[in-house]
Amino acid sequence: MSLPILSLITFLPIIGVIFILSIDSKKQELVRITSLLVSIVVFFISLPLYFNFDARAYEMQFVEKLPWIPSFGINYYVGIDGVSLFLILLTTFITPLSILASWHITKSIKEYMIAMLVLETGMIGVFISLDLFLFYVFWELMLIPMYLLIGIWGGPRRIYAAVKFFIYTMAGSVFMLLAIIALYFLNYRTTGEYTFNLLEFYRLDLSFAVQFWLFLAFALAFAIKVPMFPFHTWLPDAHVEAPTAGSVILAGVLLKMGTYGFVRFCLPLFPEASHAFIPVISWMAIVGIIYGALVSMVQDDLKKLVAYSSVSHLGFVMLGIFAFNIQGIEGGITQMINHGLSTGALFLIVGMLYERRHTRMIADFGGLTKQIPVFATFFMIVTLSSIGLPGLNGFVGEFLILVGVFKSRMLYASLATSGIILAAVYMLWMFQRVMFHGITHEENKTLKDMNKREWAILLPIVAMIFWIGIYPNSFLRKMDASVNHLLKQVGDKANIVSNVRVQSKPEQLQENATPKIDIVPENKTEW
Repeated sequence: MSLPILSLITFLPIIGVIFILSIDSKKQELVRITSLLVSIVVFFISLPLYFNFDARAYEMQFVEKLPWIPSFGINYYVGIDGVSLFLILLTTFITPLSILASWHITKSIKEYMIAMLVLETGMIGVFISLDLFLFYVFWELMLIPMYLLIGIWGGPRRIYAAVKFFIYTMAGSVFMLLAIIALYFLNYRTTGEYTFNLLEFYRLDLSFAVQFWLFLAFALAFAIKVPMFPFHTWLPDAHVEAPTAGSVILAGVLLKMGTYGFVRFCLPLFPEASHAFIPVISWMAIVGIIYGALVSMVQDDLKKLVAYSSVSHLGFVMLGIFAFNIQGIEGGITQMINHGLSTGALFLIVGMLYERRHTRMIADFGGLTKQIPVFATFFMIVTLSSIGLPGLNGFVGEFLILVGVFKSRMLYASLATSGIILAAVYMLWMFQRVMFHGITHEENKTLKDMNKREWAILLPIVAMIFWIGIYPNSFLRKMDASVNHLLKQVGDKANIVSNVRVQSKPEQLQENATPKIDIVPENKTEW
């Protein structure tokens, strides 16, 4: 019997939680070290997923399936493909760095570390679940520790930010739950079998009307999580008030659950509806790209600037996914990883500055290159990565996305390119004001350069930034088969339109709230 590696990396953090519960709360250093060791072990156990992954196969790999609640057709069913592989590795990579960045936390450190490890279990569970009931359990599970991290260890407005985050996410989740239940019963009407098996749902041939409403339910949950404009308003508050590690996890992994959801669920389950919504999603993404960049430009708080930049960067991801070609989707998946590394590193850097000066205002800095040159070098590399400098990771994702979007919609690509220009403006201007010119505040003259712990945090991220930028094939080839299969799967189902006669033109579909359609149900599952 093969080693259940997915279950190991998912539930080992919970075993760590049980062990931490037995430690005296006064032994804070032991709690920190134990949490860090558990997360590092999880990372090393996850590495065989990369090295043993068969890049030629599109089928789910490392599959585990056990009956859970058989009377309702619910199973513990997990597996990964080229779409989810790197998101799991990103999660196991980011978590120990976030815990290491939490060494300054002194308030209820035991409870803090428990929340971090439970959060890791929830995040990994979302990316490996092939049973929709199991997926929803993990989706809701990760909500609780993040709510606590913001609400207990956050800034002055932490309660407001935590409640806003919780309400927004829960609102979208309710609609998604309704859609999951609908799929459950639709599958029973078609096959006579009660199941939440995602791969079985892929085989459903749903009418356009059904796809339309179910797509909306799933898309709302995922659009809030991304977050896409105009569902983004919870994000700046959550980022600004969250502790440094919370912001890193939020930007690095949690936001990717939204973009991952579109790829894993919306496109293959509702291909015709996905194609119909290309203009809507694309324009929302373009507005988000430009809006996020313009708002970032006028921020005087470093953390809020990085937070709004996430809205802009993730707009590129959504634009690439809905290009419906291999360059766009692979670029979108790659950019999910790049954003997790670059923006996560930016939040870590802002946290390091805050630990030194207890301020995040750009005006309180200036001339720091003379005082902390090593830190400035790391900051510069991450900044250039974020704006997509060739040779660094950000360039690979953005280039592929723009190629894919240009092939499908030239206008969309042209408008999105303005976001890259604006990103260079606000990121380089921010770096100039923080790091260059003369030192104008006496407090900055006594700042110390990076310590060993900060080296251990930033060096692995910078190494990954260069690796992806210089040799992206080691990532892209792993996802080729899965993305090609996804496109074939979506294309085959979307092209079967003989039984769904859309009487309005595509342009009219954008203008009318509900398309006028004549559904002829021949072997089509409908309400």
